[in-house]
Amino acid sequence: MGSKVALVTGAGSGIGRAVALELAEAGWSLVLAGRRADALAGTARLAGGSALTVRTDVTRPEEVDGLFAAVRDHFGRLDLLFNNAGTFGPAVPVEELAYEDWRTVVDTNLTGAFLCAQAAFRLMRAQRPQGGRIINNGSVSAHVPRPHSIAYTATKHAMTGLTKSLSLDGRRYSIACGQIDVGNAATEMTERMSAGILQADGQVRAEPVMDAADVARTVRHMASLPLEANVQFATVMATAMPYIGRG
Repeated sequence: MGSKVALVTGAGSGIGRAVALELAEAGWSLVLAGRRADALAGTARLAGGSALTVRTDVTRPEEVDGLFAAVRDHFGRLDLLFNNAGTFGPAVPVEELAYEDWRTVVDTNLTGAFLCAQAAFRLMRAQRPQGGRIINNGSVSAHVPRPHSIAYTATKHAMTGLTKSLSLDGRRYSIACGQIDVGNAATEMTERMSAGILQADGQVRAEPVMDAADVARTVRHMASLPLEANVQFATVMATAMPYIGRG
């Protein structure tokens, strides 16, 4: 076991898997959570095979409670939560977005992040030594939205509020909270960017992407700081993506 314990949600693929592998290389003990048990097992194998995997739907409070009970029972403490589980939802005009699709995005991206952060907060407050770190996975969409992304964008704006409130409420318990806003990391969620994606001017153009490992290295740095220091917000993006100057 490593000297510190990290929980990564959405750990079966994409940024979650990349962060898990980076933390494993840095010597962290890992708890991997996600909805697909086979994908979690794949990440665990790549990380060296010693990670604790817990199949979890973060939208269900009882499953989140079970996840954190497993962390407590197996390791006795939690030093880092990487709140990463998320979904984009269908890219359709506002007037065509089904209520069920809106709820799926909100329940996963926002409510799921809250439930995990709340459970982590409770564990970190009670453990000795007290404290820990929560890193929320935001998005550049929290600042500059894409067309046909209202549910995703709204939840990522809300994630910023979640981060700020956790930072404030966690101070007295040595719980630090920061956020990483990611732009165009190469994952399953962003595959369509290489083929072409709708721009604000109505055109469809391919966009550059970056390796998810670049995101993971940033998370590793944020996680490595002593609890007296915090990266409050970080933006990591493909250099040439249409973010600065988008519109």
